[in-house]
Amino acid sequence: MNNIILYLITVLIWGTTWIAINYQLGDVASEASLAYRFGLAAAILFVYCKLKKFPLSFTRKQHVQFLLFGLTLFGCNYFFLYSAQQYINSALTCIGFSLIMFFNIINAKIWYKTKITNQVYLGSFIGIAGIITLFWPQIIDTSIGSTTLLGLSLCIVGTLFASTGNMLSIKNQQLKLPLFPASAWGMFYGASFMAVMVLIQGKSFSFSFTTAYISSLLYLSIFGSVIAFGCYLTLLNNIGAHKASYASIMFPAVAVIISTFVENFQWSTFTFLGLFFILIGNLVVLAKPNKTKKTAYKKEVKNNNQKIVQGIDQESTLTN
Repeated sequence: MNNIILYLITVLIWGTTWIAINYQLGDVASEASLAYRFGLAAAILFVYCKLKKFPLSFTRKQHVQFLLFGLTLFGCNYFFLYSAQQYINSALTCIGFSLIMFFNIINAKIWYKTKITNQVYLGSFIGIAGIITLFWPQIIDTSIGSTTLLGLSLCIVGTLFASTGNMLSIKNQQLKLPLFPASAWGMFYGASFMAVMVLIQGKSFSFSFTTAYISSLLYLSIFGSVIAFGCYLTLLNNIGAHKASYASIMFPAVAVIISTFVENFQWSTFTFLGLFFILIGNLVVLAKPNKTKKTAYKKEVKNNNQKIVQGIDQESTLTN
């Protein structure tokens, strides 16, 4: 698929998953719901891989890679983010998770020596400013205490795990590990981790046989996991983690727009300004580099090469 289509699918799906997640909250432990979600998503991917005859047998070393990938992106990431929401509101969680943009920039430089342009830095700052502006009314109503700091800390830890998972996904593709089998095994290990956490915490594997719970579980598994993660992980390899992760800043913008129709959300000046900054930041991050600068750089390299050649010719003449 075209990168723009992949990006739009990712943003639109993950911008709507909050509706489904609301129906998951209740009698069923969140860790159990996550185990069901990624367990079902893994099963769907395994069946798909089998039908497409993608390889599913891998070496022990490759399974270690899948294990780390699954624990970081489909396990610890969600565990800490869900835990954070017990102490802070969704606004602060969104702001905390939007920091993945900066974590990916730093990790991409450390892991893969990726060169980050000033354009990406500028767009990131504008985007984060947009998120803060968007949720400013909820922020000023939040009292900063030990509980809030604990929630923010858990959120940041979860975001760090997510960023590490992004880096491991890029590593998977560098190692020529096929995307769908890698995702299937990663989600399997992520679901297994969640199942273990249910047992460790003494919670039960209860299930809600209501239409709302089952339909939301199917949406999160098929669309929120199989399709959205497939698109996002492909983007990581195509445009880099530092650019693809701007999608995390776009999610709240989509959520606010949907909430306007679903929950009769009332817009304020902060809403308009926040969405404006988010969209501008998105354009700055994803825009193509300035052609004039690229042309000037190419001319400079060409001139330097010509000078080197001329110098070599002159030296040969003098020698002769």
